[in-house]
Amino acid sequence: MPDGMIAGSVTARPPRVCVGIATRGRPQQLTAMLDNLARQTMQPERVIVCCSGPDDVGALHGTANLQIVYEKVGLPRQRNGILRALPEGTDIIVFFDDDFYPDARWIETVAQAFQSDSSINCVTGHVIADGIIGPGYSKDEALACIAGHDPSTSDWILENESPYGCNMAFRCSAISGLSFDEKLVLYGWLEDRDFGASVAKRGGRHIRLGRAFGVHLGVKGGRVSGRKFGYSQVMNPVYMHRKKTMTTSQVITQISRNLAANCVKSLRPEPYVDRRGRLIGNLIAALDLLRFRLTPERAASL
Repeated sequence: MPDGMIAGSVTARPPRVCVGIATRGRPQQLTAMLDNLARQTMQPERVIVCCSGPDDVGALHGTANLQIVYEKVGLPRQRNGILRALPEGTDIIVFFDDDFYPDARWIETVAQAFQSDSSINCVTGHVIADGIIGPGYSKDEALACIAGHDPSTSDWILENESPYGCNMAFRCSAISGLSFDEKLVLYGWLEDRDFGASVAKRGGRHIRLGRAFGVHLGVKGGRVSGRKFGYSQVMNPVYMHRKKTMTTSQVITQISRNLAANCVKSLRPEPYVDRRGRLIGNLIAALDLLRFRLTPERAASL
């Protein structure tokens, strides 16, 4: 048993695991991700894909273990649609982004962690390469990165970790009655941290597991405009502070880091990031806050 793991009650039968994927406007990427998911050493009982319409899934159709559900656009709303579609008796829900490629043992490793300690309520994997902070990775680059990673270098566990939405898992009994905040509209900036903080209030361990690793491709297509995203970068942390799912220091750090990056990089923006749009969104949110308007949902109408 790895260092940091605590033995608790062990479930005799294998846990019932479902995977949820919220997607929009990237049917080819979704198909490639599902093909990769078929490599898992422990297959989920069901994969639930939530999208806004048939065009989001292309030629895919529902099967015995693939369920397609429809919700209005918005990551938190779509993840809530996944939660509502969970089969009765599901033990673990895994959320993957449609551009996250997990190591073949990801689900098995996470399921074993939940089984080994009944106090674990949330597990986040280890992102060994994250294309979201750069131009992104291709499928072949991601698979090569995973194949070249030495798992022995990731035999660690970090405690009290906020979940990262591209690869996170929850014990279903620990999230019963909870939902993602649908006021965090569209891309749902920080919705994973907000949901994780709500779960953490119920107690239990929240860990980042090094042996559950993968690559986040950071595909740029299908994401919201820079102005909408920039608005959420400022408004959402303040809204979450009011909800007590972010501390004052976390809010200051989050907003100042994003604002500084958008100011500096607007002079010579990356070709794959709308920095000027983000900066305009930052300023619109700041003006709304100066008018005492706490309206994260306004991002959808900008």
